[in-house]
Amino acid sequence: MNQDFRRELEARRAAVCAQLGDGVLVLPSAPVALRNNDVDHEFRQSSDFFYLTGFEEPDCVLVLSGRPEGYVLFVRRRDPEREIWDGRRAGLEGAVEIFGADRAFGIDELDQKLVDLLENVTRVHYRIGERKDFDARFLDVLDRVRARGRTGSDWPTEIVDPRVILHELRLLKSPFEIERMREAAEITVEAHRAAMAACRPGMYEYEIEALLLHRFRRAGSQRVAYPSIVGSGPNATILHYRENDRRMQDGELLLIDAGAEFAYYAADVTRTFPVGGKFTPAQRDLYRIVLDAQLAAIARCRVGETLDAVHEAAARVIAGGLLELGFLSGTVDEVIEQKGLKPFFMHRTSHWLGMDVHDVGRYHRERQPRRLEPGMVITVEPGIYVAEGDENVPPEFRGIGIRIEDDVVITAGEPEVITEGAPKTIEAVEEACRG
Repeated sequence: MNQDFRRELEARRAAVCAQLGDGVLVLPSAPVALRNNDVDHEFRQSSDFFYLTGFEEPDCVLVLSGRPEGYVLFVRRRDPEREIWDGRRAGLEGAVEIFGADRAFGIDELDQKLVDLLENVTRVHYRIGERKDFDARFLDVLDRVRARGRTGSDWPTEIVDPRVILHELRLLKSPFEIERMREAAEITVEAHRAAMAACRPGMYEYEIEALLLHRFRRAGSQRVAYPSIVGSGPNATILHYRENDRRMQDGELLLIDAGAEFAYYAADVTRTFPVGGKFTPAQRDLYRIVLDAQLAAIARCRVGETLDAVHEAAARVIAGGLLELGFLSGTVDEVIEQKGLKPFFMHRTSHWLGMDVHDVGRYHRERQPRRLEPGMVITVEPGIYVAEGDENVPPEFRGIGIRIEDDVVITAGEPEVITEGAPKTIEAVEEACRG
């Protein structure tokens, strides 16, 4: 394991332990998920588990505390026969020597050893309901710890959701994490550039999807951060379009929402560009509105602002633009107040970004919108979507969907747009489409 990563993991565990008090964290790894018959889905470790351990194997459990036991891992034992079929295992020795565990046990010992580790503990941080298959096992262990209590030892009387501590830590990214996110962003930006250069009328959406995946993997991305959306023509108006199977036509726009995952960190980027390389006048009109809205929203990505303020900045620009085009009537304030944007802009502008594409962390504190802080990373992704059958707008605008999305790091000063290398002005997009 890289020493910088090892030190990063140690710092994360220390930060958790500082808030555990006399409690103990029990965190199971992600399970293996069946795809069909005897074929499993590709394994991807739980983000929380990886955040604290860097360990990528299934069938493991982390037990963490500020007690002398410290950092304990239960892992699969080395098994030469199974490793021929399923790949190498770290084993008990690797858990200690490579991943820095203070102690390691075989996962087959969990039921007994966990009883020992929870004796004289009154508070356990464990998420009930996330792993229902593990819940029964965990609760059985608690029953046995309580049974020991009859002989004079304490037992857990409180189960606390570990997200209260863990997800607040994950929300504020360290410099190490932000560097990983910059790398994910760079890989993603280059893939979007390649898609713009390669796209031609007559191609299928899945050809562009395949190109994106190829560029991600070739650059070192382990997987996509989420299923890629490659929607042309009216498909661009479907927010979570998944089929990616339509033949693209000249004169249409192609909306690509795709991001690479690198070292367990996600990028999330959307660009919209003309299949034939040139925007039509109607497309230009809507595109300018979305771009202006995004730039206004990014300008609000500063310490002390809220995601509500970021969204409002985008919404006001879009409302003003659609009023000028005659799509809406009234004033900007009236449109916002009466939710007149909803038919054209029905989603929020931003979400947290990190190890998960829709990353963890509370959006409100004490019932108030959360203030942005240095180290937070958010998306900024306004859009306009005109339904194909909307007879209340001129025909040339119908079936157009446009979204522009970037990833933004909140700093003590100016916002850092880590995906700014993906073309997004009209001139830059058309130039990129020419290859």
